[in-house]
Amino acid sequence: MIEAVGLTKRYGAKTAVHNLTFQVRPGAVTGFLGPNGSGKSTTMRMILGLDRPTSGYVTVGGRPFHQLPNAPRQVGALLDAKAVHGGRSARLHLLSLAQLSGIPASRVDEVLGVVGLQDVARKRSKGFSLGMGQRLGIAAALLGDPQVLLFDEPVNGLDPEGILWVRNLMKRLAAEGRTVFVSSHLMSEMALTADHLIVIGRGQLMADMSVKDFISANSADFARVRTPDGEPEQREKLTAALVEAGGRVLPEQDGGMRVTGLPLPRISDVAHGADVRLWELSPHQASLEEAYMRMTQGAVDYRSTDDQRAGFQPPAPAFGHQMPAMPQMPQQGWQETAYPVLEGERPNPYAQPVAAAPAAPPVPPSAPASVPAPADLTKRDSEDAR
Repeated sequence: MIEAVGLTKRYGAKTAVHNLTFQVRPGAVTGFLGPNGSGKSTTMRMILGLDRPTSGYVTVGGRPFHQLPNAPRQVGALLDAKAVHGGRSARLHLLSLAQLSGIPASRVDEVLGVVGLQDVARKRSKGFSLGMGQRLGIAAALLGDPQVLLFDEPVNGLDPEGILWVRNLMKRLAAEGRTVFVSSHLMSEMALTADHLIVIGRGQLMADMSVKDFISANSADFARVRTPDGEPEQREKLTAALVEAGGRVLPEQDGGMRVTGLPLPRISDVAHGADVRLWELSPHQASLEEAYMRMTQGAVDYRSTDDQRAGFQPPAPAFGHQMPAMPQMPQQGWQETAYPVLEGERPNPYAQPVAAAPAAPPVPPSAPASVPAPADLTKRDSEDAR
């Protein structure tokens, strides 16, 4: 299990991660979501001991990563598939990793077969495609047969067959009781792969819940209704009847209507009673992508000037009836402390000040003490503070 408590990382005046507290439990695929620059990569680096937290701590199996005996046999990770010496063959790359960790050479050939690279095992990795490089990175993560696995964009560059293979691999690893933590921007793939979600925005926790609960909390189901084109009087007649029956009606840009407050059979009965023909009557259930966009639309740092957030904001109300307000997400983890506004840093819009902050959890003796960010980190490009 991976456990983070009050995890914070600052790069000079930039707070990349602030006060993250969460658990990644074994036996399930946990998706790690957030916009670009939200702190996902920084969080994963702190889990793996590549970056030291400014405050707070993170443990794997109850210990900080640097205290794990023979860590590659307990934790496998894919953070950067390009971190390979291009002059080495796939087999030699994995063999060197195996020798450093006391892993038998037979395991190298085994994982090459698992990821489908057995036929190109002796070819230099500099000639690999992006997808082949991803497979090699996954092979390196699986090399020690670890119980904890972290993957950052594992399907990047893979073809549809490869994406399906990665999806099934993640599920199989979780079914074996392993801890699987996956960061990805592909919402459709996360919806098919993940059981649980951890969502962050601008370094703070936004959601920690199952995929089903996340979609339910960030969307509103509705019925899509369409009357014959070219007969606006039919639509007006149906609108009046639906409103009278207790429904709420909003127009859509293509001439259809969005109806809430009434089940589909009731809408059909109302239309029949009003003698209105229907060209369409279909249920709409939000996807993970739609729910994610609704939650994180205010946390996006890089947005096109042409982007009017179409599709993520409810349309202007018509007929004097508004859609019901979207359910508010429980702000887990934000109430512990107010977000610190440092010099040159924008205030975090998600921070909710509270009257009194609860006592901080005790830090185990093995956890690093809170220290200021090293001076060299303040010189990094802002893109490093992810």
